Amino acid sequence: MSAGSAPQEAVTRLLLEWKSGNSDARDLLTPIVYDELRRQAARYLRREQAGHTLQTTALIHEAYVRLVDQRNVQWQNRAHFFGIAAQLMRRILVDHARTKKRVKRGGSKVQVSLADATVATTGPDLDIVALDEALERLEKLDQQQSRVVELRYFSGLTVEETAEVMGISTATVKREWSVARAWLHRELSGDK
Repeated sequence: MSAGSAPQEAVTRLLLEWKSGNSDARDLLTPIVYDELRRQAARYLRREQAGHTLQTTALIHEAYVRLVDQRNVQWQNRAHFFGIAAQLMRRILVDHARTKKRVKRGGSKVQVSLADATVATTGPDLDIVALDEALERLEKLDQQQSRVVELRYFSGLTVEETAEVMGISTATVKREWSVARAWLHRELSGDK
């Protein structure tokens, strides 16, 4: 998302044109956003354990199909689009983890590393379903902190990109990220 202002402005312009009914704008938008979504998915999946069955192409394809199928979303700008993408990727990854658990009938947990996202944890890996459940609890306490974690972890956005998507300062993102990491550490490690 940090490729420069010209592509950012082009994405926003094309989203607004698409929202106004210009299907040509959607066709022009596709390669631009697809490449960025592919980078986001690849960043996330690099943190997965070896042997994870969901591939970057499958994640990005599913997220993209869901994004272009959004009929009731009033795209505001590029940041809004990629914020929605982060939510969709989270849902896809959690659904995938839950399905895998059901197939194994409660077998080994689908693990994800939060080390690359710098979320404090005592163990090397966390169950993505447990993380999702913790984020749902955090959202009830503080929606902004939950959204920061979602954007930073599930979409792999930087502090600056997260600030852009949320429309808040980088200082606020850093503060919320720090507090949310501590809260998640306590929730996921059982140190209550």
